[in-house]
Amino acid sequence: MKAVRIHQPGDHHSLVLEDAPTPVPATGDVLVRVHAASFVPDELHWPGSWVDRAGRDRTPTVPAHEVAGVVAEVRYGSTGFSVGERVYGLGDWHRDGAAAEFIAIEARSLAALPDAVDFSTAAALPLAGLTAWQGLFTHGGLAAGQRVLVHGAAGGTGSLAVQLAHRAGAQVIASGRGKAAALAKELGAEQFVDLEQDPLAATAGQVDLVFDTIGGELLAASAQLVRPGGVLVSVTAPPPVAPEAGRSAFFIVEPDRGQLAELARQTAAGLLKPQVGAVFPLAQAREAFAAKLHGIPGKAVLRVL
Repeated sequence: MKAVRIHQPGDHHSLVLEDAPTPVPATGDVLVRVHAASFVPDELHWPGSWVDRAGRDRTPTVPAHEVAGVVAEVRYGSTGFSVGERVYGLGDWHRDGAAAEFIAIEARSLAALPDAVDFSTAAALPLAGLTAWQGLFTHGGLAAGQRVLVHGAAGGTGSLAVQLAHRAGAQVIASGRGKAAALAKELGAEQFVDLEQDPLAATAGQVDLVFDTIGGELLAASAQLVRPGGVLVSVTAPPPVAPEAGRSAFFIVEPDRGQLAELARQTAAGLLKPQVGAVFPLAQAREAFAAKLHGIPGKAVLRVL
């Protein structure tokens, strides 16, 4: 098969499109014919990109762990899928990714993909959608009527968090650069904080939940915004300052078939709109990584088939 690989630790400049062995699915795996894939722009700097879960070198490695495609083979121990079925999901960071014609992925990390959702849109959904869902509901306990502040509302995760929180009946305050204001309000935010101009505390006020996708000084400053009993949730780092009368949480996203299925259902119904910033052919993986590292909005997607 054709695959984008990197042969030793480095950055996107070392990615090459080359012939590679088709992966052999293990017990509990599904072999997926990849149609589209997406990635985290800094994933090549993560330890899991170079070693397996036992710490053994696994180079050359294939990046991009968000996948949308069609089931090509189902192994013993895999349940819920059949050959030819459209699927999408989030792969294990310690295994090869989806920047290739095929990926072997655990069946539990996949969900059925409705016909109404195209493969490029689906590839932009797994990581951002699961992160938004788990940050808001699993770790944040968001409920209707609460006030939630979403930092980074124009990004792949932040934009979905705004939509999910709005649909859950929360009052959504979005933050980001001023140019993101129109998009955030279109997606359901009632208020926007321009982080380049507006004083955070005075503009946002007190909230029940802060969902942070930016980190740094903004994360530290957000603790003071949390009401008693509220929560500060971050996907970037453990919050350095905890709310005085609330709690804080930092988490690493986990695959979840049920959540993936619900995200796909809402997308198919037009209730969620994943933000696809640009679509690149597989041969332009370097350019796709570079574009995302230079700040294109939304997700960069690799079109494989």
